[in-house]
Amino acid sequence: MCTKVNKSLLNYPVSDGMPAMIDHYVEAIHTALDTRIPLHICGSGTKRFYGNAVHDGSKVLDMTGYHGIVDYEPTELVMTARAGTPLVELESVLEQHGQMLAFEPPYFGPTATLGGCVAAGLSGPRRAASGAVRDFVLGVRMLDGKGRDLSFGGRVMKNVAGYDVARLMVGSLGTLGILLEISVKVLPRPIHEVTLKMAMDDVTAIKRMNEWAGKPLPISATCHVGDELFVRLSGAESAIRAAWQTLGGDEEQDGDAFWRSIRDHTHDFFQSAYPMWRLSIQSTMPPVRLTGKQMIEWNGGLRWLVSDSAENVSMIRAAAEHAHGHATLFRSGGASAPAFHPLASNMMKIHHSLKEKFDPERILNPGRLYSDL
Repeated sequence: MCTKVNKSLLNYPVSDGMPAMIDHYVEAIHTALDTRIPLHICGSGTKRFYGNAVHDGSKVLDMTGYHGIVDYEPTELVMTARAGTPLVELESVLEQHGQMLAFEPPYFGPTATLGGCVAAGLSGPRRAASGAVRDFVLGVRMLDGKGRDLSFGGRVMKNVAGYDVARLMVGSLGTLGILLEISVKVLPRPIHEVTLKMAMDDVTAIKRMNEWAGKPLPISATCHVGDELFVRLSGAESAIRAAWQTLGGDEEQDGDAFWRSIRDHTHDFFQSAYPMWRLSIQSTMPPVRLTGKQMIEWNGGLRWLVSDSAENVSMIRAAAEHAHGHATLFRSGGASAPAFHPLASNMMKIHHSLKEKFDPERILNPGRLYSDL
């Protein structure tokens, strides 16, 4: 018998008026179709900076009113919640049951919502060890660009036959549909965690992170910034002690605060008005020598670059391609370049086909991913 969550733990109603909210969203879609005025779908706005600029003249469709936990079965490790539900509320309930969102979603603000988390598709420091957002999305309920109420996936693993539409919504920035409800797999919180720090240059750090990733060590996050490498160990105390003896290093006294600062970009590294790039590349690649300061995460697979140099966009993206990856202009800092790496023609053709199926009149967040979508 599954244990249901006590809905009284939340500070807001989870059912009153929600059908009316859906009717409101459907009406907004039909109005947009009639008037040809596109919709800017958003939650609390904590990730509005991410992606291309909002289409001029768009009408804001606020999703924060559609909130609340629909179903939570701690023994099944599954939670279903409405898109406007604040992440802080979800994680508070999960913590009471010793569980967590394992992809460690960035907040970028205290009002971040589950819908914004999934639409942006961003994962935090634990991603290399536990998986990305899309690995934990089991199902979604959504409205497409015609106002149809659709459901995909379910509330268990291995429930998809054919195209996995639920996970397709991850990272789509609202260009394919309006997320209403999302079912996610959750995991138990680690029994114990320790963060180690050690003086190390970037070349050595990349080598060490990749060596350690291939060994049975309880590493749940890595980050190289400045001349220091930070490593988080998660698991049983005995396993952490053994790993600490193997890795060496000193304990970072406030490890939780450090990883939150990396997750939410409150660390000093991110406090810059200059353009910030996110390079997702092959983890074993040596340092990408571009002008500016860099931070390395995910065992070398994620490189952050903050730069005020005159290096052009094509040079940065060419460097990422050479490293078998791509570069995203994460924060523009006044730069006018498209946010996302250009796609190969065959991939762009697939994107166009999907947009045609889900939003043929292009009224949902047009241009947020690519200018012609």
